[in-house]
Amino acid sequence: MRYRWEFSIAVAIVALGIVVAFAAPGFFTAENQRDVLMANMPVLIAALGMTLVMLIGQIDISVGSQFAICSVAAGLLAKAGLPLPAVAVSVLLAGAALGAINGALVAWARIPSIVVTLATMVTLRDGLRWATEGAWVQDLPRGFQWFGLTLGASETVTAGIAAILFAGAAWALRGFAIGRAVYGIGSSEDAARLAGIDAPRVTFGVFATAGALTGCAALLNAARFSQIPSNAGLGMELKVIAAVVVGGTAVRGGRGTVAGTLLGVILLGAIGPALTFLGVNAYWEKALQGAIILAAVSLERGGRLAPSPA
Repeated sequence: MRYRWEFSIAVAIVALGIVVAFAAPGFFTAENQRDVLMANMPVLIAALGMTLVMLIGQIDISVGSQFAICSVAAGLLAKAGLPLPAVAVSVLLAGAALGAINGALVAWARIPSIVVTLATMVTLRDGLRWATEGAWVQDLPRGFQWFGLTLGASETVTAGIAAILFAGAAWALRGFAIGRAVYGIGSSEDAARLAGIDAPRVTFGVFATAGALTGCAALLNAARFSQIPSNAGLGMELKVIAAVVVGGTAVRGGRGTVAGTLLGVILLGAIGPALTFLGVNAYWEKALQGAIILAAVSLERGGRLAPSPA
């Protein structure tokens, strides 16, 4: 079965839903489902970018720091009086620039991505803390929160943007040469070069695209609140990477789908609220997520090492 992994995650989601439906039916109220959906929408958008990064056999652990900088930048630009479209474009460009820095160092300086993004994660986070002195961005203009719309309309816009980005990523990966190049580099960079693929250029573009998607996620999240914390995005890298890995994207690259990433976001995003409704201590959420990640990586590695049928 081509989508066996995605089917397995879907079964796990259904099983979790059945357990919660019997033990804590209040979890499925419309209000709670809307809150869970909106809370995980930024994770999904950033995870789309992480999927691209991991498909080429790389990783980016600076996502949370990029998210924080883009969130604060959105608030400051809005307070400066820029119209919303200008704020949106500026934040996307800022995210792309941050991703491009990582991409350039990985693609052309040939520094391992784990080293590059660890360095930028710390540098960006501490730099933002120094620049803001830990202060939150407050007194945001009324036209910025909820994009100047009603709460329901803004949530519809957010969900629509996420759906468009998801469909676009799935289409590009399956229907365009750039998608084949991404999978090719992840499978074998040397073979991709022999096939005429400019691996450094594609790597740079993937990191820049991932940064832009993180910027988009930060903007959509910032617009939900009346103030923006300077420590936004703490721990987001774990959520994003976990969703991609659980969704079936191979750690070494070359295999995975954005559909799997979507399912990974749904599964991991539902665990925390489900545990709360079940009366389980919230501290178990991280432990359970870690166990799921370990199981996913073990199963993925076991699948690679399994002998092929004769």
